[in-house]
Amino acid sequence: MSLSQALELTRTGDLWVFRGSSRADRAIQITTNSPVNHVGMSIVVDDLPPLMWHAELGRSLPDMWTGRHQRGVQLHDLRDAVLVWGRKYGQRAWLRQLEPEATAPMEDAALRAVARLDGTPFPSSTRLAARWLRGRFPLRRLPLGGRSRERALESAYCAEVIALTYEEMGLLPAGKHPGYYDPGRFWSGDDLRLEGGASLGGEIGVDLPQD
Repeated sequence: MSLSQALELTRTGDLWVFRGSSRADRAIQITTNSPVNHVGMSIVVDDLPPLMWHAELGRSLPDMWTGRHQRGVQLHDLRDAVLVWGRKYGQRAWLRQLEPEATAPMEDAALRAVARLDGTPFPSSTRLAARWLRGRFPLRRLPLGGRSRERALESAYCAEVIALTYEEMGLLPAGKHPGYYDPGRFWSGDDLRLEGGASLGGEIGVDLPQD
């Protein structure tokens, strides 16, 4: 599928997963036993262009929520974001569609997550690895409810942002430490079960324009 076709097709809650071949990309893939190393989510509301909600170290594009170039959790023009990840970072992109389509209350919930999390810093590599291990093998029970959980989330990586947004939308159960989720959790090879009868379709390869 072409990028233009994917942009016409995508809806709020659809996922974009990416796979690269750099040493950093491979390290994430090996550590998480996953073929992908990055995940983002479409936000498509009203007459705005499709947007990408994700977290990254770079600041190549202006954040559509703040208008600034910033690192960490960001809201980008979707087309521009996919082109940056494809051309600048050398990543292959796939689209996974949410079924059934997100409702208006779910879209409102996603925007609340944007308002709350936008601008959250991206963790260091050491903290990123520690966060993932802590999420998979918790050493002690953590205060995961409401504001206590938000205060604990001083930084966030891509899969955490998507998991927290999906929780806000009612698509994932609350209670797991955000570090439990990595990009591979959102690949079809993992048994990610969504709430309320929702599901994610298989990966659709997205081809970038040649110009």
